[in-house]
Parts: sequence; structure tokens; C-alpha cells
Amino acid sequence: MERLVIHSEKIADRRAFLSICPFGALELDEKGEVVINAACRMCRICVKNGPPGAAVMENAADAKAFNAADWNGIAVYAEQEAGKPHPVSLELLGKASELAAVSGERVIVLICGENAGDAAESLRYYGADEIYVYERAELKYFRAEPYAAVFEHFIKGTKPSSVLVGATPYGRQLAPRVAARINTGLTADCTALEMGEKGDLVQIRPAFGGNIMAEITTPRARPQMATVRYKVMNAPKRRETPVGVIKQRRVSDNALVSGVEIIEVKPKPAEMYIEDVDVIVAAGRGVKKQADMNMIKELAALLGGQAACSRPLAEAGFLSANRQIGLSGRTVRPKFILTCGISGSVQFTAGMSKADVIAAINTDSKAPIFRVAHYAIIGDLYQIVPEMIHKLRERKKAVTR
Repeated sequence: MERLVIHSEKIADRRAFLSICPFGALELDEKGEVVINAACRMCRICVKNGPPGAAVMENAADAKAFNAADWNGIAVYAEQEAGKPHPVSLELLGKASELAAVSGERVIVLICGENAGDAAESLRYYGADEIYVYERAELKYFRAEPYAAVFEHFIKGTKPSSVLVGATPYGRQLAPRVAARINTGLTADCTALEMGEKGDLVQIRPAFGGNIMAEITTPRARPQMATVRYKVMNAPKRRETPVGVIKQRRVSDNALVSGVEIIEVKPKPAEMYIEDVDVIVAAGRGVKKQADMNMIKELAALLGGQAACSRPLAEAGFLSANRQIGLSGRTVRPKFILTCGISGSVQFTAGMSKADVIAAINTDSKAPIFRVAHYAIIGDLYQIVPEMIHKLRERKKAVTR
């Protein structure tokens, strides 16, 4: 495999050299050196039209090979807030333990923040061998630069072979910055992970609009990094006795300097996210008008759950984007989900197929949703849903008498 290498010392007019690339893939870093960004198409125009030796194609096999034996451990970045770990951190710990059982590696955790020690103490009960804690007042609020510096310090100090990060809003900002700092690959939004031969982490994620499941590996670099969606892995049960060893770590004050100043933090009003509810009633294209969402919402309320939708309805404004289920929305794992007028595309079912019980209403008996549903209700939702609401109202009245 070839790679493009830039030798800035051979470029007299660096800004003129940047204009050679038609894709804007060449830029100057903070030191004034020419670097390649993600827009590169490997077209080799800079090789042909640039100064001799400024841009060259090199065989990656000729580069200095890394020693895989120097890297050991499945690492988890444990996101926390106010001393409480995010639930996705527990899911990642469960998967890390599974992977480590195959590769024979240790499970290590990175956790940072002002109250990181409190969260670290609770993580000792979930299978980690070592928990590295960076507890500083400067890390009270998430800022990308200091957190990335801490992450880099952790990786260089522990040298894990694999690193797992939750695909949360913070994780999606942090992971690519860290991968760029340590010059390794990153697979985003994984829905499955497996440990392959020679310790290669097989990172599985939907591709081409969810029509295939791509298996991605990072055989020529370490660590192997992946962000993982919330609610796709199984969280381990809490152990009766703690096992993880807590290790305090520090970084230099310079590493915590950021160009971002947080002036004020205002907490959002309490909100029930569809990822956290036990019952979901989801609407699809079979719901013709936004006003008809009222019956979906009422049915969800009578069942003690929340209303959700497929992508077309979210785009039409029937419900907010945070109620959308699927690859481009949220991944949910409720105890019960009822889909109403949803055909069941791969993109949608990938976000809800792990629900304990799935029931589906659709007029088409051959709809793909019935391939994953435990209960199939073939018929018009405009007849079935009102009847369900009526029956539930009657039952509620009978109970309150």
C-alpha cells in the first residue's frame, strides 16, 4: 500500500504549493509545515506539478514497522459527569472484557475530570484491571484540547493495543483528535467488535447506507481505535467485590491550556431520552399527517412509554430528530417496541433490532419489518391503533374503579 509523503523542506513557496491541489487537501500546520488533510484523493497532482521531491509516494511497507508486542491491553475511555460514569462506559467495559478474554490482554480504563475519582471507584466493580485517573479542576468541563492531551498522555504511557470510546457527543469530538495526535486509524460508530487473529480488532459498522456491514481492521498501526454506539453492547453485572486498581496520573499544566473559555454552564431541563425508556411506539410513513401523531403519542403514554419515529417523519418535522430511530438516529434497546406503519429498512431495524419484544403493524404482509418482529399485526394502523387506545382506556378505567 502506498502513501503520500510531503517534504516541506523542499518547498520554497509553501502557499503556492498549497494551490496545486484541486481538492484543498494541502494546508499549513501551526509550525508552518505542509500537511495533508482528509480531503486528499491520492490523485498525485502535487507529485507531478510540485517541486522535485516535495511530494512523493512511498510504499507503506518500507516505513518503520511497529512492534505489536509493545502494545498490550484493551482500553476504555470512561466518560463521566459529576462523578457518575456514562452508561455507555459500562457497555464498553463489558465488551472490553470479552475481547480481552480472547486476546489474553488486560482491561484498562481512562477517566478524567474534576470528580473523576468518584466515578473511578464505582468502575472497580465492572471488570477493569487498572483504572487511570486524571483528576484536575481544569478538567471540570469538557474542552477538546485538554482532554485530547490527557488521552494522548494516557496512550503513550500505557500503550494499549485497542482503545474503545463511546459514540457520544463528547466521544465523537475527542476520538478523532486523539487518533490524529498519535497517527493511527479510527472507525466511527461501530455496532459490533470482534478480536481477530494476531490481536487485530475487527471493527464492524454499517456502510453504504446500511446495505452492508463493513469489517475494518488496523493492521499497520497501534492502538486500534473505535467509537461504539450506545445501547449496542451488553453492560456487565456489578460484581460484589471491587477488582480494579486505581492509579492516579498527572499531566503538565501546559497540556491543560485551551483556546476555549467556558463562561457559564446552564443545565438542560430534565428530559427522557428514547434510549433510556422501556416502551416505545414508533411511527413511520404509514402515518399520513402530523396531527395523526397524537394517537401515536397517546398510545405510547397509555403503555407508559415514549413516541419515536423513522427518518422520513423526523425529516418532515413530525417529531424532533432526537426521537428518530436508526443508523442516522438513535439506537434503542427497550423491553417492548411497537412499530406503526414502518416498512423496516435495514437503516431503521439496525437501530432497534435488539429490543426484547418487537411488535409491528403494517398493511403489507411481506414488509421487511416482519423479519425481525416477534408479533405481526397485518392491517391498517388507522383502525388498529384507535382500537388499542380504546381497550387500554377501558382497562385503565376498570383498574381505577
